[in-house]
Amino acid sequence: MAAPLRSIERLLCRTNILRQCFQEGGKSTLPVIRCLQVGIPCVQVNRSFCTPASIEKDVADTLDALSRYKDRPWDYLESEEYIDRYGSKPVWFDYRRNHKGAIPRQKTRKTCIRGDKSCGNPCPICRDPNVLIHYQNVKLLQQFVSPYTGLVLDPTRTGVCMKQQKRLNQALETARDHGLISVHAPHVDFSGEDYSNSHAAVGSTPPTPVVKAGESWYYWYGNIDPDERELARVKKIYKAYLKK
Repeated sequence: MAAPLRSIERLLCRTNILRQCFQEGGKSTLPVIRCLQVGIPCVQVNRSFCTPASIEKDVADTLDALSRYKDRPWDYLESEEYIDRYGSKPVWFDYRRNHKGAIPRQKTRKTCIRGDKSCGNPCPICRDPNVLIHYQNVKLLQQFVSPYTGLVLDPTRTGVCMKQQKRLNQALETARDHGLISVHAPHVDFSGEDYSNSHAAVGSTPPTPVVKAGESWYYWYGNIDPDERELARVKKIYKAYLKK
């Protein structure tokens, strides 16, 4: 009976040793007093079992990438990193937003990043920290403009959130004002129009008619016969002034 109890005590002691080792982040601090009381020799645990995650290294790499493309965001679209990730396709080509049910939503979300928290499936611009909207980043802006109509693509097609879509519209307007992106004007054919001065609307002005004394300025004004009822009503209204 004593042998099974002693084996159980040894197992519990080793479990507590490993648990405390993992909780202390790999430090080899052993509860020597408890082991001596039970009568079990202390066993040193290898520190390789507790390896902290390299979070600081990932954050440093992200900050380094942001510092590289912060001043020149258009260099990212020509880098090997961009080509390996997107190839020759736009940044929104392979994006699919998560939605509940078979029918997707008719509007995109307001924003993907609120404070320090990000949604589960951010939009094509919010998910990549190296994609920065700038009016000089012409290659990125052209991905959101239709090559046939020259209009900005709807956010329901590209999946961009409304906050980034507003920045895109402002950057496109600034780029067009600076002449970096061409403005598509509708083509109007004027081949059938008459530009000669023989047209009545663009011809010479006729001379001023000569008016004699007693004649009206308009020839048709003297031929108007007023209505008797309307004339009597007007005379009744202005009766006090007509006596004078």
